[in-house]
Amino acid sequence: MSNPATAGLRSQHEERTTECSVTGTLPGWLEGTYLANGPGVFEAGDTDLGHWFDPFGMLRRLHVGDGTVRYRNRHVDSRDRRHADAGRGVRTPFPGTPADRSLPVRLYQTVAGVFPDNPVIGVANVAGTDLAVTESPWAQAVDDDLEPLGRADETAGLDCDLTLGHRHHVPAFRPDGPTFYELGVTYGREVEYTLFRRPDDPGAPTVTGDGDVPLPEPEPLATLSFEELPYVHAFALTENHVVVPEIPFGLDGSVLLRGAFTRETFLDAFTDYGRDARFHVLTRDGDRVATVPADPFFVYHVANAYEVGDGAAEGLVLDLVAFPDERAVTGLTLDNLRSDDVDLPAGDLVRYRLPLDGEGERTAREPLLSGPVEFPTVHYRRHNGREHRYVYCVETRGDGSLPTHLAKVDTARAPGYADRWTEPDCHPGEPVFVPAPEADTEDDGVVLSLVLDTDADHTFLLVLDAASFRELGRAELPHRLPFAFHGEFYGPTDPGRSVQ
Repeated sequence: MSNPATAGLRSQHEERTTECSVTGTLPGWLEGTYLANGPGVFEAGDTDLGHWFDPFGMLRRLHVGDGTVRYRNRHVDSRDRRHADAGRGVRTPFPGTPADRSLPVRLYQTVAGVFPDNPVIGVANVAGTDLAVTESPWAQAVDDDLEPLGRADETAGLDCDLTLGHRHHVPAFRPDGPTFYELGVTYGREVEYTLFRRPDDPGAPTVTGDGDVPLPEPEPLATLSFEELPYVHAFALTENHVVVPEIPFGLDGSVLLRGAFTRETFLDAFTDYGRDARFHVLTRDGDRVATVPADPFFVYHVANAYEVGDGAAEGLVLDLVAFPDERAVTGLTLDNLRSDDVDLPAGDLVRYRLPLDGEGERTAREPLLSGPVEFPTVHYRRHNGREHRYVYCVETRGDGSLPTHLAKVDTARAPGYADRWTEPDCHPGEPVFVPAPEADTEDDGVVLSLVLDTDADHTFLLVLDAASFRELGRAELPHRLPFAFHGEFYGPTDPGRSVQ
């Protein structure tokens, strides 16, 4: 049987600006901008890119208001993209594709730690500037029309080689807000993860570093050092704590070093360390609290975390999508995902309870929803770091590599209880919750998702009532979009969120 989802893994070169046709009725209060990022082009000239994280990024902006939706897409400007457009192939080593450069250049890139500037993973609005972001030193700034403003150096003011694409936003009505909590990474004899805080304030002192666009100056808080090179994609934030998962999967440094000669990549260097996982718990000021071991697992995305106990927290609850092993990375080659016999890495939505009163006490996980599931989100603005009931995610059932269902998981009725939306030949993307004005319940609002209709060969914006999980309306985009990764909604009821 042919893979029905390969249309979501093909290039879209076209850029369009248009008002979308809307069917159904969008809530009158739904106003703002949905900005998302993900693959746009899967080739660098004559070179086919090898991994799902390699394609050149493309931004999708949808402005919603007065029941209408206006759409704009634009390929992200980067030195990597310009190099490819000039017919020179891959400029820097991508996760699954080696650089198309001479051996001396590849050696220099390895020794100097040259990273791609191709942001394809997500977006963030930092002090009023929209950024396309990824795991790199570089973000790409854009204006309201997605026109490029230049590169932002996210490592400026830090002793780090790169920063993670995922960050946490603390709104103004919370302690410490408005600010971001982020992680930077330094490679050397040991790998170091630096927790830092960056004001979300256009009036704060700024740093530019080697970039073109200034960012608010960061404040380093703590450093976690490891002899190995464990992979961290995201972390959790509660009202008083930060949780950094140290999974027993990561990089073999010797493979990375010899890759300049052998053209081996990040993907080839990924390995199993053969030990437990650990959760490192810190205060939001960077003080160490606990290290909690767990059975091995791999994680990209955290849904949420919160504290339990009277007064001072006795423990933390942490919901995330857990995969069995490193195939969560190595199994995302484009050859596999486009295959008629795809072997899809399967992650489950699970819950961990982390004790804070005893060093070394293990934690076990509880099932919430069996996979394959991914892209877990919550009512971020009100419930990030606080107790939540609902987790929204995508679910893949049947043949193919892309999601087939949106799921609203009721953790109070877990395991296994979820409301679902699905439609034949449709592949929904990450669900984004937008609260209604003066919402008095956790699920009072809508869920947005960019959905690929492979039968019609186009994409539409789906708007679901979050409480009933029934469709309210949809906006038809003018063309097919490759499957996106992460997006954010900015509007009066939800002026800022950051994916986890």
